[in-house]
Amino acid sequence: MILRRAATALTSAGCALLVTLALTPPAVDGGHMPPEPPRLPTTATSPPVSPPVSPSSSPAAPTFSRSRLTQALDRYLRDRPGALSISVRDLSTGLSYTYNRELRTATASIVKVNIVIALLLQAQRGHRGLTAAERDLAARAIKVSDNDAASALWYRIGGAPGLAAANRKLGLRATTPGPGGAWGATTTTAADQVRLLNTLASRKSPLTPKNRRYVLSLMSRVAPEQSWGITAAADPKARTAVKNGWLPRPSQNNLWTLTSIGRVRNDRHDLLIAVISERHPSYGTGVKTIEHVTRTVTQSLTQPLPRPDRLS
Repeated sequence: MILRRAATALTSAGCALLVTLALTPPAVDGGHMPPEPPRLPTTATSPPVSPPVSPSSSPAAPTFSRSRLTQALDRYLRDRPGALSISVRDLSTGLSYTYNRELRTATASIVKVNIVIALLLQAQRGHRGLTAAERDLAARAIKVSDNDAASALWYRIGGAPGLAAANRKLGLRATTPGPGGAWGATTTTAADQVRLLNTLASRKSPLTPKNRRYVLSLMSRVAPEQSWGITAAADPKARTAVKNGWLPRPSQNNLWTLTSIGRVRNDRHDLLIAVISERHPSYGTGVKTIEHVTRTVTQSLTQPLPRPDRLS
């Protein structure tokens, strides 16, 4: 079952993480451009990620009721603060589902994946690979959510116009780059983030296979304390790639915006998952809400239809 987190993972990281989240949220995950890019050490080549699920082993789509799932999410979220949207696509069965499609929020640091993809597209256009400095910036931006590294990359792609140009090529229709150096203020929808993830999974992607594997390899090695969110869909044998964002918004009375995007794969399912949310009273509350909704939706897409009370 792809939808219960591994007991060992919960012991080694998850339980400690949730306690930490409730008490000491990480550094603010913002996005402002430094006056000059930092000095840049080199980094080693990232290992490739495992190949996607073979079509020959793809399971038949399970019974699935959109209305019952939506009702279950409505019940759960009715008494919780904030707003949330989730979009999931199972590449193995073709099933997909989006809840609260119209919601747009700030990306916070999930946009770092978008920035790195934009950099790779520019490098491809120039018939070159990334420099050692660029690879180091990309690794820091995604693996440890380094804001200075992301700002330096934002410079290199040409800021908001550079990201917008890349997103036109990627087919993103609802993502608006942040103004000036505020890349974290980029706005998006959950469905658009699944489109972005699909560029890392599809053979029709404008990215080369090597570059798709490179981005996924970075997302598969994020810092343990940053591996919450869509990874709630993972079973013990699943392979995960994730990038999260978290940001208290002064314009919203310092309530929290939390976002989580990524891919969860096992031998039967290949899930692209994006969750955006805002107006949480705390970081820990937002994480708990995102993970509950992620489990609820992915269980519905990958298992026989449960009773409605099992989803609430």
